Amino acid sequence: MPMAVDWRSGAPGYRQVIDDIVDQIKAGKLRPGDKLPSTRELTAHYGVSETVIRMAMVELKARQFLIGQKGKGVYVATLD
Repeated sequence: MPMAVDWRSGAPGYRQVIDDIVDQIKAGKLRPGDKLPSTRELTAHYGVSETVIRMAMVELKARQFLIGQKGKGVYVATLD
């Protein structure tokens, strides 16, 4: 994962996380079926709270970029 949140940008942290993950999916760095790091790992990488990561995950799932498998993790969805 290439970036940490830049609070000086003025964009909300969850939006920056969303944009970064979507960019990685579109660039092929994250591929369908890839498992995302744990919430704890994502909070450490992006330098944000769990709440910010959870907000990003909810939106990414709603936009069908990610799918959650209860008890297993969050995965990159197959894009049609």
